[in-house]
Parts: sequence; C-alpha cells; structure tokens
Amino acid sequence: MTETATDQTISAPAATSGIVVPRDLRDGRTAIKISIIGAGFVGSTIAYTLMSRGVASDLVLVDTNQARAEGEAMDIAHGAPFAKVSSIRAGGYEDTADSDLVIVTAGTNQKPGETRLDLIQRNASIMREVAAQVATYSPETVLLVVSNPVDAMTYVAQQVTGFPAYRVIGSGTVLDSSRFRYLLSCQLDNIDARNIHGYVLGEHGDSEFPAWSLVNVAGMGIDEAAEAFGVDLGSAMRKTIAQQVRSAAYDIISRKGATYYGIGMAATRIVEAIVRDERAIMTCSTLLDGAYGINGTYLSLPVVLGQHGVSHVLTPTLSADEVASLHGSADILREAQQSVS
Repeated sequence: MTETATDQTISAPAATSGIVVPRDLRDGRTAIKISIIGAGFVGSTIAYTLMSRGVASDLVLVDTNQARAEGEAMDIAHGAPFAKVSSIRAGGYEDTADSDLVIVTAGTNQKPGETRLDLIQRNASIMREVAAQVATYSPETVLLVVSNPVDAMTYVAQQVTGFPAYRVIGSGTVLDSSRFRYLLSCQLDNIDARNIHGYVLGEHGDSEFPAWSLVNVAGMGIDEAAEAFGVDLGSAMRKTIAQQVRSAAYDIISRKGATYYGIGMAATRIVEAIVRDERAIMTCSTLLDGAYGINGTYLSLPVVLGQHGVSHVLTPTLSADEVASLHGSADILREAQQSVS
C-alpha cells in the first residue's frame, strides 16, 4: 500500500508584506541583510560561503565570544576584493535589527560518541535565549535553524518566537540528501551528483532514511539506473549506503572533531533559495500539519522555498515501508520536542 501524492499548502502573506520585497520598495535597491548567531566553526563557515557567493549585502556575526566573532569577521572581510560586493561585521543583537534572514548555529558541539539528540537539553536553553532576541529585533525575518538537534531546536525557536511556522525552518536533511546523492554517484560510475535526484527524509539524525522509491536519474528509477550502469544496488548495498549517510557526521567528528564545510554549503544553498525567491525544492525541517497523517512535529520532507520561507510541503508517493519509517521518525521527534516544550 502506498500513500497518495498530495501537498500541504502553507498560507503566506501577500508578496508586498514579504521579507525581501519591502526592503526593495522602501529604498529602491536590493539590499539583503543576514545575521548569523554563533560564530564557531559552522557559523563562520556559513559566513565565508555566503560572502564568497555574494548572497548578502550585509552580514552580521553575533557570538557570546565577541573577540571570536570580530576575528572571523575581520578574516573574511580581508577577502572582500576577491568576492562580490558585500560587508561583514561583528556585533550584538541590536546590530541584527531588521534582518531579512537570521541563521542560528549557536549551541554546544556534538562530541565523539554522542547522538544529536544527546544535545537537546543543553542546547534548548541556548535556543530559547537566542530566539527571544531574534523576535525582538527582527520580528518579520525568516529564521533558519542549523543548531543540533535541528528538528527539536527549530521547534523550540518557533514556540519562543511565535512566528508562523513557514518562517521558521530547520536545515533538516538537506546535507544528508546531498551525502546520499554523492554516495549514489560513486556507485553509478561517478556521474555528476547534480544529475541524481534523491531525498533523505525524517529526522536529521539516527532515524532518518533514504526514500529509494523517489530516486531519479535521467528519468530512471533506482533499479533501472543500476541496470543501465551495470552495478548492484540491491538491498545489501542500499543498507550500506543508508548507514554511511547516517554515520557520516560521526565518522567526520571522530577524525577531525567537527563538521562544518558540508553544512556550510548546504545552509548557503538554502539561504540562496530564500533570498532569491527561487521556489526551490529541498528537504528542510518544517512543522507538519497533516502530511502523511503527522501533525505538530518538525521533520524533513521536500518543501518549496521562496522569499517567505516554506510555501508548500510536498508529499510524494512513498512505499509502505517508507511511510512506516517516516512515522517512526516522527514518533522519536515528537517525544524529543515534548521534552523541551
């Protein structure tokens, strides 16, 4: 038995009250202000990637370690002649006022041997403080949460800010889906991973799963693609790939202590889709309202991203096993979110 493909539409305000258009109308120019809360490895990498891609006109870094934020801003700013025009500076929450988009990376790091959910209690208190400041200084912003465990932290941020759910988004399984596509490309004769479409759904964590039924390579499903390239992508190999995706962060942390390049690029791609109103489809963490029968829980499904945040949550047809996995992941996340309510 499979689920019927539908979508969950999220009401958004008219374009004239969005997060990008008003700034253009007010001063006649395109000016995107992005603030990053947390200037550690992840926050500074996102800042660097945003600067190098020319996504923002004005970048503000905020960190409890002011000297660290200042140093990161200075280091990145010195590369300005090699990047598209933009400015970067360190500051306090007051300097983030009227941000078009706020990215939160603040929190304690995942240690070797820890799961993302192990971070939940100590990072929830940090998120509450940060979210309250964001709501005070940028009440119309789109809020992107990257801090782990990202699904629970996004839930906390939405509860504290009171923002509509479409404007409070988690980075979710965007990076996991990228890892999945990369690993598939390695199996399929190293074809360009951008030509492989596939999603990891559910929790950004141990209960996530690749939706094999949705994999598409040049219009071919995974079985047809495997046959075309003459490779074995049977159940054993699929389990191996799924496990490699789930354990990727642990493997990296055990080797170098933290992950930041991959999530830096993933977060920047999410930001691009929002500020450029691309209406791109990515697996961000969003609050579900009936999708696959799941309510009131943040988890990752394919969503449409534009200037207001999430406009649609898509529910493509999944296999019965995949629907069961999604519900299992939702149960874990619901319990985690209730623990920080």
